[in-house]
Amino acid sequence: QIKLLESGGGSVQAGGSLTLSCTVSSDTGDFGGDTGDFYCMGWFRRGVGVRREEVVVTDSRGRTDYFASVKDRFTMSGDIAKKTLNLRMDNLKPEDTAMYYCALRRPESRDCTLKFYQEGGNVRGKGTQVTVSS
Repeated sequence: QIKLLESGGGSVQAGGSLTLSCTVSSDTGDFGGDTGDFYCMGWFRRGVGVRREEVVVTDSRGRTDYFASVKDRFTMSGDIAKKTLNLRMDNLKPEDTAMYYCALRRPESRDCTLKFYQEGGNVRGKGTQVTVSS
C-alpha cells in the first residue's frame, strides 16, 4: 500500500514563506516510481467553505504545471523517483489559507493535468494546514 506523508504547514503573516514536503512510502513494494513507472504527483488544497483547488502537478519526466494563482510564488522541487517533493511557497496571501494535500496517481497514459487528483486511483495524504494572516 502506497502512503503519502505531508509536513511543513504552519501559520505565517502575509508576505511570508513556508515549505511543504511530501514523502512516498510503501510497505508492499507497489510503488514503481523509482524503477521507471510513470506517475503524476502534486498538491491540491481546500479552504474552509470553498471547493478543492489544484495547486501544482509534476510528472516522472519532471514536467511541472502550476495553477495560475500560485504561479511565480510557489516552486516545486524534488523528484518522484526519489519519493520526495517539496513545495516552496513565497509571498503567501490570506487566500492561500487552506489544508494542503499531496496526491499521487499512476495514469493509464503518460499525461498529467492539474486536476489529476480528481481522477480515479489517486492516493492522498492526510494534509497539512497552512494559515496566512493579514
